[in-house]
Amino acid sequence: MGCLFVLIAMLSPRLGVIILWFFTDYVSRAFDTWIWPLLGLIFLPWTTLFYILVAAPAGQITVWGWLMVALGLLVDLSSHAQAYQSRDQATAMYSRAA
Repeated sequence: MGCLFVLIAMLSPRLGVIILWFFTDYVSRAFDTWIWPLLGLIFLPWTTLFYILVAAPAGQITVWGWLMVALGLLVDLSSHAQAYQSRDQATAMYSRAA
């Protein structure tokens, strides 16, 4: 079951967070309210997924856990930057065609 979850989470971190939210109590152990995981699910899915996986089982996050959360933040920021760059390229291609 763990390998299947890793495959699903690697394909879509949002789906991984949703699976954890519905089938485990990890999200409620990592967060006090439902608004932060929901915002994380929308805007920073990798960071939210790593935070849930680091904070829920241990209770207290170590230095290595914070490094994993920072890695998730870097992946999210690079994803947003890549989407912004692709948007600029698509706009340039559209203006050349017109």
